[in-house]
Amino acid sequence: MNLTGKTALVTGASKGIGKAMAFALGQAGARVVVSSRDQAAVSAVAEEFRQASIEATGIACNVGRFEDLPGLVSATVAAYGGLDILVNNAGTNPAFGPIQQVTEAAWDKLMDVNLKGPFELARHCYPHLKARGGGSVINISSVEGFTPSQGLGAYSVSKAGLIMLTKVMAREWGPDLIRVNAICPGFIRTKLSQAIFDNKALLSHVMDKQALKLEGAPEDIAGLAVLLASDESRFITGAVITADGGLTI
Repeated sequence: MNLTGKTALVTGASKGIGKAMAFALGQAGARVVVSSRDQAAVSAVAEEFRQASIEATGIACNVGRFEDLPGLVSATVAAYGGLDILVNNAGTNPAFGPIQQVTEAAWDKLMDVNLKGPFELARHCYPHLKARGGGSVINISSVEGFTPSQGLGAYSVSKAGLIMLTKVMAREWGPDLIRVNAICPGFIRTKLSQAIFDNKALLSHVMDKQALKLEGAPEDIAGLAVLLASDESRFITGAVITADGGLTI
């Protein structure tokens, strides 16, 4: 799975799953643009990657600010001459509780960051991917997009929408040899999910449901991202792949 000569843009890449995927793509030979909201954070990650002999640049961007997305794409292309891989990883969950208690502001933020942002960014990346003769878009959804957990209803709606967006883009962009796939992680230990892992009763419930009695780590998603970015998956598009230890079986 050699990505030498390819350029990858990864959002939400300053920590957690995004950082692990960006690092793995770089280890496979890709030039990596690390993006998240904070410039200091992405600059630090890019420097860490360069110390590991990965060609990397940090470019700050809030995917929920749609007016900033063209600049992120332009800066990526200016830095490396083109774009081959987009990983829509940035996400948020400002609402926890019954769906009727979700405020309009929280709903809008969820949909802007988790669904509309990936759509808008992919749309701006499309002509550059097409100009390369094809490419790979990887959308990071969630197992919540299949079956909602208690208190995560609005988040689940956004992630279900991202799954359908993946299929629509795969269908429409296939003639341009742009492959679009989704990864649906289960419970992965990150800053966002730390409260789950700190709750022993809830963690025990999750482990009882999982086929593999293992705690998921960001690196468990990274290898799958490299596969979907590489030519080894040239015949895979529109796929929605779970990486959840068997939670959804």
